[in-house]
Amino acid sequence: MASLVLGAVVGLTVGEPAGKLKPLGDVLVRLLKMVVIPIVFLTLVMGLRQIQPSKLGRVGTQTVGAYLITTSIAIVFGLGVANVVDPGTGVSLPEGAEAMEKTPPGLSEVFLNIFPLNPIGAMAEGNVLQTIFFAIVFGIGLAFVQKESEEGSVVHEGTKTLFSVIEAAAEVMFKIVWGIMEYAVIGVFALMAWAFGTTGPDLIISFGKLILALTVAIAVHIGFTYLLIIVMALDRESPVEFLTGAKEAITTAFAIRSSSGTLPVTMSNAEDHLKIDEEIYSFTLPLGATINMDGTAMYQGVGAIFAANLMGVNLTIGQQFTVLATAVLASVGTAGVPGSGLIMLTLVLTQLGFPLEIIGFVAGIDPILDRLRTMNNVTGDLAVSTLIGKWNEAIDFESGVWSS
Repeated sequence: MASLVLGAVVGLTVGEPAGKLKPLGDVLVRLLKMVVIPIVFLTLVMGLRQIQPSKLGRVGTQTVGAYLITTSIAIVFGLGVANVVDPGTGVSLPEGAEAMEKTPPGLSEVFLNIFPLNPIGAMAEGNVLQTIFFAIVFGIGLAFVQKESEEGSVVHEGTKTLFSVIEAAAEVMFKIVWGIMEYAVIGVFALMAWAFGTTGPDLIISFGKLILALTVAIAVHIGFTYLLIIVMALDRESPVEFLTGAKEAITTAFAIRSSSGTLPVTMSNAEDHLKIDEEIYSFTLPLGATINMDGTAMYQGVGAIFAANLMGVNLTIGQQFTVLATAVLASVGTAGVPGSGLIMLTLVLTQLGFPLEIIGFVAGIDPILDRLRTMNNVTGDLAVSTLIGKWNEAIDFESGVWSS
């Protein structure tokens, strides 16, 4: 944030000569492009390792299905609110940030484009959607083979080794991303100086509209999807009682910006306040911290509209469907750590063919946006867990916060 403000001041003070700093920002953009495909594949496969075949029964199907549905709804809300608020209008991306030439595909082409003819070729070409699909299929297949193979056999030991290698490689990528985020202080400063030096103060209004759009979308999603539909209509309980039971997890998520880091508090609230049986929350909450990224996925819709407006283009229905599909699939493996939303936005912008300099624009205000996204994610984890508990008669609505 300090880097963004300082870069804006330098850009507004110096003017167009500040554009000479842009190469320092271009380094950030190149580093982000470098990690997109590896981190997509590795984190998705590792995320799916937690979906053990033995748990893919009644509870597993209900949980995964509920998370995917709420994530899809979240993205629709994000796109809907962003289309109304129109963040990014009134300014244009400065010269030097060019979009990749892509002809907007039709809906049938978008659907078929999910399935790769050659997964290695898809990775080499930077086709994010096809890489995501292959990573999901590969991760599920690997989990099933490990479970079904005989203990001690060559195949069983091979799958364990492969998972270990992928886990180690994923940790390496997280460390690289951490390093890139450290350099982002310099990169954001350079990009902001270039952007404000070329565009002027109008960019400040666009940032305000971006924050407003995400805030409204999250408020609508929490109020409608979690409180009205899940808690009131399906659980038949009071939203006030639910929020009372979940408030510690929600505030912790807002403070530390990490679904995974909040997990101990979330599980404590589930057991002590919401009275969900351990056999349910011990599965739904860790899984939710991995695949339930409603707030992060919602941001992809808002960010896509913001990017399109900066580029001066309108997203077609097919392109908005691409945003939906990419965000839902990518949410399965998005790490529940601070800043993961930026990586996910990189995937969406790459798939749409938009320049990644836009990432540098939003990185400065991402700490604000990330708090909102994480708060939404954790709220959704607990709301879905109450629903799964009710469906499986594994929640006590006569005690805890429910009895107040």
